[in-house]
Amino acid sequence: MNSPCCSPQREPRSPTTNRPSPTDGSFASVPASDVVEIPAGSFRMGTDDDRFPSDREGPVRSVDVPAFAIGRAPVTNAEFAAFVERTGLITLAESDGWTFVFAGLLPHDFPPTRGVAGAEWWRAVEGADWRHPAGPHSDLEGLDDHPVVHVNWFEAQAYSEWVGGRLPTEAEWEKAARGGLDQARYAWGDELTPSGEHRCNIWQGTFPTQNALVDGWLGTSPVGSFEPNGFGLVDVAGNVWEWTSDWWDERAEARAMRGGSYLCHDSYCNRYRVGARSSNTPDTPTGNLGFRVAWDR
Repeated sequence: MNSPCCSPQREPRSPTTNRPSPTDGSFASVPASDVVEIPAGSFRMGTDDDRFPSDREGPVRSVDVPAFAIGRAPVTNAEFAAFVERTGLITLAESDGWTFVFAGLLPHDFPPTRGVAGAEWWRAVEGADWRHPAGPHSDLEGLDDHPVVHVNWFEAQAYSEWVGGRLPTEAEWEKAARGGLDQARYAWGDELTPSGEHRCNIWQGTFPTQNALVDGWLGTSPVGSFEPNGFGLVDVAGNVWEWTSDWWDERAEARAMRGGSYLCHDSYCNRYRVGARSSNTPDTPTGNLGFRVAWDR
């Protein structure tokens, strides 16, 4: 698996521990305007970028994908709150009483916390969870339209099933994220900032000590803060990593995640490229990892 720079990892748990299946006999529907239909067909998946060889982005290959639908945006705090209210789900971060938070979001006088070896900007913060994304001092006021974070793979899948869907495969995610562009570096083309314009929520400045905030955001941003891609999807680069349904590799220990996050910076993590990939153990919730839903067609 990857180093903890993109997303720190919890140790896998027993297969019977905290596997939510919160069904009350009723399921939610998603407005048609929030769903993007992706037609069947092939596209060229992956990249030949060799900066992160262990990520196995390549080789570039033609992949045929059946028709499917996918969420226009990552699932938001307001949407996840409706799910929790209806189903009574208690997330792992809530039941365990802690999760990983980016140190730059903590107040200067926050009590000492345990860091992650090799990525000390990640802190294990007691009292952090999806309702308190930056720690116990924080809440969701003003964040209804931000992507939900601190949700592990099983919880993301449970939400997806509640709205009649599932998590997307890597191939589905990448085809949708490319927006019809063939082998472009980013979801909008090959330049990171065309005409000097920022197209995604990532880190500018010197990571992890100084964020120039040129794109306007330190942590998560409201979904749709930047222009959509050619298919109408938003936030497929930066903001939050997104869980997919696929295993990272043959060992089946971690799930693949896509898209990068607000912490990505070229100095250590250029994984906001549309063909980039990373991973995390399915039990792990973090402050920069969310998801979007896919549906069969």
